[in-house]
Formats: sequence, C-alpha cells, structure tokens
Amino acid sequence: MTRGHLQIVVCAAGPAADVTRLIDAATKQAWTTAVTATPSALDFLDAEAIEQQTGHSVRSTYRSSPGTRRSLPTADALIIAPATYNSVNKIALGIADNYAMITIAELIGRQVPTVVVPFVNAALATRAPFQRAVANLRDERIRVILGTDDGWEPHPPGSGNSRQRAFPWTAAFEAATRMAGDLPASSTDRG
Repeated sequence: MTRGHLQIVVCAAGPAADVTRLIDAATKQAWTTAVTATPSALDFLDAEAIEQQTGHSVRSTYRSSPGTRRSLPTADALIIAPATYNSVNKIALGIADNYAMITIAELIGRQVPTVVVPFVNAALATRAPFQRAVANLRDERIRVILGTDDGWEPHPPGSGNSRQRAFPWTAAFEAATRMAGDLPASSTDRG
C-alpha cells in the first residue's frame, strides 16, 4: 500500500542528476513518484534510469510517446528541485511557458502541498526579483527551503559543483510529507 504520490519537477541545475536520491527516499517511505523535467533539465538526467525507478516516463512535453499512459496518479505533494533562478521567478509570476511550469501552476492552484528548493548562487539570490519571488511563494504557503534556518544557503558564484552533493533532497521530502500530513514535524534528518 502506498502512502501517497509525489510529483517531482526537476529544473536544469547540477543537482538534477541526483534526483534519484529523492526518489529513493520517497520509495523507502512507500510513496510513488513521477518526474517532470523542464526542457533544459533533460540534459542533466538519466531518463531511462528514472523511468525504471519510478515506473513512469519522464515528462517534459505536453504529448507523451505513443503507447504510454498520459495521466499520472493524483499528486499528494509536489517538490520542485533543484529550482533555478529562472524557474523560481517564473513560478512566482505564474508563467507557464512549458509543460513543467504548467504542471507546477496547476498543482499549486489545486492546493497540493508544494516544496521548492532553489539552487542559486549568492549573486543571483541577492537580486530583488528573486527575493520578491521567494517572498511571494512563501505568501502562497509554498515551502521554500532556503536560508540559514533551513541550513541551505545560496553558494558563492562559481562554486555550484562543490555544493551539488550537499543538496537537501531528504529535507525536501520530509517537508513535503509533513505538509501532506504524513510525517511528524519533529523529523530533522537532512540530506
């Protein structure tokens, strides 16, 4: 028996290659998963491995391949990770210019518990548009894992490669499941 379905949206940033860590964490807790990728994120992923792991095709376009199932289980939680500077700004503004962004907009509109984990450098994070976007998402009751309290800070420009392994996949899953009512708020494992 599954505890819920986690929809994962992956954006084009280095940690995307490790999304299988999030899938593993969810699977160990009896959650099903599916991955949607922004068009640029496909270059970061091993789609075949993800499809074998989740049982669902990695979606990045409006049309699925012939013979594949079009619909996914109803999402109980949504994690957008890694979320790029561009994607965070788009999500906050409601810009839905590709399949991944329309998926996000619709799930947020359906009040699906949503967690966003930005992967941005400090120079981008100091920009007013990004700061407004993060504040606007939080005002919409979207959990944005970013800042000292979350233990996940923007990295210095040019140091993203060294920060990829520390990406907080486990913290994102725990936040999403807490929001969905599946885990107690006292869980503190990060990873």
